[in-house]
Amino acid sequence: MHADDLLSKHFTRLKVDQKAALNRIGIATIRDLLYHFPARYESAGPTGTIAGATPGTDVTLYGTVRSPETRKAWKSRKPMAEAWLEDSSGRIKMMWFSQPYMAKMVHDGMVVKATGKITGTAEKPYLANPEIDKSPVKLDDVHDTLFSEATGLDVSTMYPVYPESRGVSSLWFSHAVRKVFEAKGHESVPDPIPQDILERYSLPTLATALVWVHAPRKRADADAAKKRFAFEEVFTLQLALQKQRADTSLEKALPVTVDRESLQAFMDSFPFPPTDAQIKSIGQIVDDFEKPHPMRRLLEGDVGSGKTAVAAATAYLVATSRPPGRKAGTLQVAYMCPTEILAKQHFSTFVSYFKDHPIPIGLITGNECRKFPSKIRREESTKISRAQFTKWVANGEIPIVIGTHALIQKSVEFSTLAYSIIDEQHRFGKVHRANLAKKSGLSPHLLSMTATPIPRTLALTIYGDLDLSLLDQMPTGRKPILTEVLGPEKRDKAYDRVRQELSEGRQAYVICPRINEPDPTKELALIAKSVKSEAERLRKEVFPEYEIDILHSKMSPKEKEDAMDRFESGETNILVATSVVEVGVNVPNATVILIEGAERFGLSQLHQLRGRVIRSNHQAYCFVLPEKYGPATKDRLKALTTAKNGFELAEYDLALRGAGELAGNRQWGISDIAMEAIRNLKMVEAARTEAAKLIKKDAELKKFPLLQAAVKRSLERMHME
Repeated sequence: MHADDLLSKHFTRLKVDQKAALNRIGIATIRDLLYHFPARYESAGPTGTIAGATPGTDVTLYGTVRSPETRKAWKSRKPMAEAWLEDSSGRIKMMWFSQPYMAKMVHDGMVVKATGKITGTAEKPYLANPEIDKSPVKLDDVHDTLFSEATGLDVSTMYPVYPESRGVSSLWFSHAVRKVFEAKGHESVPDPIPQDILERYSLPTLATALVWVHAPRKRADADAAKKRFAFEEVFTLQLALQKQRADTSLEKALPVTVDRESLQAFMDSFPFPPTDAQIKSIGQIVDDFEKPHPMRRLLEGDVGSGKTAVAAATAYLVATSRPPGRKAGTLQVAYMCPTEILAKQHFSTFVSYFKDHPIPIGLITGNECRKFPSKIRREESTKISRAQFTKWVANGEIPIVIGTHALIQKSVEFSTLAYSIIDEQHRFGKVHRANLAKKSGLSPHLLSMTATPIPRTLALTIYGDLDLSLLDQMPTGRKPILTEVLGPEKRDKAYDRVRQELSEGRQAYVICPRINEPDPTKELALIAKSVKSEAERLRKEVFPEYEIDILHSKMSPKEKEDAMDRFESGETNILVATSVVEVGVNVPNATVILIEGAERFGLSQLHQLRGRVIRSNHQAYCFVLPEKYGPATKDRLKALTTAKNGFELAEYDLALRGAGELAGNRQWGISDIAMEAIRNLKMVEAARTEAAKLIKKDAELKKFPLLQAAVKRSLERMHME
């Protein structure tokens, strides 16, 4: 049985729905199946397995519920509930007499712990009135260092619980993997990690790790296997990123004329003195401009730290540089934003920075094109047709172009694109970054920016092909935001502060987790506040004397623009919105924000949201209002009030919840095991070091065909090819 063989060759009785389910989760070969790892493990009760359960014994069994239903008892005709419980050894009937509601308490496919007494005969045993725990005790993952011995209580038997897909259960995966093991199919999967690296970091071989991850006899085996697979994935990802760095160093960049005196004069025209962090970051970018190969840099800055000013200053240098061999014209800059609101905001900010400098700036979104300055009024921009806009961009008459995804459409062609800037990098896939970098067929410098602070391990892993610049200072005079977490009984305190700020001419945001109220006919006991109903309640009951407006993602672009225009002009006092305002909304007069249902947001997202009111030198306030205020919520939200900055908060979020929830593993194509391992800085640095060594020796990995294939798979998962 070869690892690359199609699964259907060896599992000939696959049903249509099973094939479809396996296709949905990307399982086509034996290797794919073996790399579909258990999500967790459950330990057995006193009798071990269902097959070993004997009548008259009290047991605790772990398994998957199948076919729950209600019926009437044969003799008494009283209603009862029954269901099957399955594990890898077999199945047993569960019966609840005079408890028909139990059929609704469990559902098909649910993994449970069932505790009760085995009754019936040896031929037909059943579990009578078992107690069901729908969240059985989990064996928590161990996140100690890669190089220390795993510790923990060994258990005699551990049962894997796999991520399921409709059509294939956890039990199906258990049986399928066991069948592969019996045929020694796991031994035919070639190990991509070189033997010397395995030995250097005490990692098990692939064949051993596959057995340990799917059928561990003890906790330490499962932990060792997980570490090995985490290292393998991070290592191959690092190889891909290091190879990209090596390839970039061979490319040629358009030469940017670095006139430091002119740059300083431009920075002196800023409405505020730049921070030391901004000056340092601008200097790093300018140094990169002077190198012969294109820059690849990530600018990471806290909310309100001045990333746009860094982008504007460096764009000024490019937009005042002559293309090589020409006596007229300038190099061009493309600045891509994830949303129309953010694109317009940056266009407006750039106009304010460049108002005293004769450099045309363009804006392109899905709905309009604009150019600054206007021929009629030079201090303003004017709307122009798309055809005219693309013509001016193509012949180089617009040196700085700001836009949404519309920038990477085929119809938009640049004359001499020398500098690509991507804002909120984490919101774009790698493919967008690559498309913009290659927009003109040349090799422009690339600056990726994010206001979502990223822990060092995550930055090294996901952005391993980029150099890093940090903006870890706030502009002079900016006061720290006062953040307070309030339980439901203290909501009036937040309203009092909003009323005080509004009376002084300021404005406020109210953030809600949802747009509409849930359908009351559906079985969803959701109490999350919605934008529409909360806005109506605030109008009638709390702030009837003020103007209240709404903003959410389901509104048309025109409706969103009108709502933002009213808020920016001060016509609206309170804007009730979803997290659509998380990025790109800049209203300096807004000084207070209320975040409803705060436990539904990640800490980094909450930090981004409160950043909406750190836009001026006025004191800003953030009130975090969770729906449920239990101990776990209190502990997590407390970090918002104690963390000194977004970077510290991101590290806390990573330690508390894991990288998968922090960054979104689906976006990056990284497995849960690898995302969890990113907590381990020592492992990430080891993988990065080994990858850099290999690429330096053999950039194309010609001597390592297995790693070539692994890197190709990694690139495909991350949509980098």
